[in-house]
Formats: sequence, C-alpha cells, structure tokens
Amino acid sequence: MAVVVFIESQEGEIKKAGFELASYGRSISDAMKCDLIGVGFNIIDPKSLSNYGVDKLYNIETRGDSFFDIERYSSSIASVVKKENANIVIVSSSADGRYLGPILSVKVDAAYISNVVELPSQYEPLTVKRSCFTNKAFNETQSSKKNNVLSLSSNSFGLKEKSSNIKVFSEDFAPSSSTLKVSNLDKASDKVSIADADIVVSGGRGLKGPENWYLIEDLAEVMGAATACSKPVSDMGWRSHSEHVGQTGKPVASNLYIAIGVSGAIQHLAGINSSKVKVVINNDPEAPFFKAADYGIVGDAFEVVPKLTKKLKARKL
Repeated sequence: MAVVVFIESQEGEIKKAGFELASYGRSISDAMKCDLIGVGFNIIDPKSLSNYGVDKLYNIETRGDSFFDIERYSSSIASVVKKENANIVIVSSSADGRYLGPILSVKVDAAYISNVVELPSQYEPLTVKRSCFTNKAFNETQSSKKNNVLSLSSNSFGLKEKSSNIKVFSEDFAPSSSTLKVSNLDKASDKVSIADADIVVSGGRGLKGPENWYLIEDLAEVMGAATACSKPVSDMGWRSHSEHVGQTGKPVASNLYIAIGVSGAIQHLAGINSSKVKVVINNDPEAPFFKAADYGIVGDAFEVVPKLTKKLKARKL
C-alpha cells in the first residue's frame, strides 16, 4: 500500500503545485501509515522533495523531449502505481493535471475525484470534501472503489514541510504510441506564473487601452504577483491569451486576487471563484464583481491604483 503523487515541474524546476501535492500526500500517507511515492519528469533537484516528506521519487528521463505527452506520462505514472501497489494517486488541478487525472484513473482502475479541497474525513470508504457548481458550493464525495485518483485544488492545502530520507530512482521514459507532435511552445513572459502565484493582479477594459497596463504591472511587481486579464482584453490584443483568466481561460486559485477595471461577467467569476480573498477596484458601483468580492473600492483606477502602489512600496522600504 502506498500513496503516489505526480510532481509537476517546468524545465526541471518543481512547481509550487508539486510541493503542495507532496505536503498533501504526506498527510494522507501518515494517516494510512504507508510510504509517499513521487513521480516526476526531468527534475533537476529531486532531493528538495525530502523537505516535504517524499520517501521515494521516480525521476523519469524524457531524453530531451520535455513536452507533456499524455500517453507517455499516464503510462509511466500508471506503471509506478502498479509497481508500488498504490491505492491513492494525487494530481493537481492544473491544465495538465485535469487532463491526466481521468485518463490515469482508467489505466489503474480507479475512481476520479476532482476539485478536492481538504484531507479525507475517512478512508474506508474514502470520503473527501470537494468544491462544486463552479466553486459556489461544497459537497462530501464518498468512493466505493478501492483505488482513487484525487485532483487537489490549487492553494487549498498549502505547503507543509516535513523531512524524509528520500530515495531517488532514475527511470527511462516509456515509448509513446501517440501520433501527436508538439510543433511550437508559446511561453508566457510573466515573472510569476498565474498557476503558481499566491497573488494575481488582473485588469479589464476599464484600463481603456494597452498603454495603461503599467498600472497592473507596477502593482504586481511591488506585490510579487502574477498579471492577468479578462477575456475581452485578450480578445482585443491588449494582452497575451496566456494571461486570460476565467471559465474559458486559465483558472485562478490564488490567496489574493485583485481585479482592476473588470466588471465581473459570470464566466470570469467562475474561473476565479477558488481564490481565497477577492478585491475589486471599479468606478461603477453596480459592477457585478462587487457582489462576489470580499473587499471593494468604488473609484477611478487611474487614481486609486497609483496611490495603492506608492503605499505598498513605502511599506517595503
């Protein structure tokens, strides 16, 4: 018996989500009194996972092909799950994790439970709390299967350090039967990625044009935040589509989400509802976002945001 976690990485660097999954998996493996097994790909510093309780890591070498290939990734992880006789597998709620989870559950004959937000309340049968209805409610889900794949919502558990004596095994990448080939990779230029960010500063049409985006970037820089935008902004070409957040864009589950000049269409709110604290700055007091926000400022962004940025800079000095 074991718990297996998929350790996501980018260019060999473990993502924040990878450490969060390790923290979550460690708590489950402690409750089940079993080993925590990690599966990663091309990880440069596998020993760093020893700070988060991973007992064993299968570090799979892709031989120069670092692109996410669902067939090879799912087959490789499934082989580890079977080898270690694991009955709980944990993936993230990232785009890759959501793609991987259902396919992996088929390969290992497991139930797939998405949007998990807490540790299981019981293990026989496995019962977990998860968000539903685009993060507007929660439910308790009980599984009748012996094997289960859990998809953990971003930032729902946090990072919890616990040391371990990790054993690292290097494995070859399984051959892929997929005919899909990656022809190009478009990378976002953000210093902080939206997926890993604790704080996200987002802008909408209220900024009136791309020339005013310095308001978003300056505030994000002083807060160590990622920048994002609403769908109309990316559609008009003011910002890259890689920054578009919402139901049809990237989901956001940050600890703090600041929306500036964003009206708050239902599709946008559905994509950011998992954020713990939502702040809106808008000159329209009837903007729908105010009903969903924890804090709101009715005012002109061109006056409010520079003052906020100046105050935050002064606090950091």
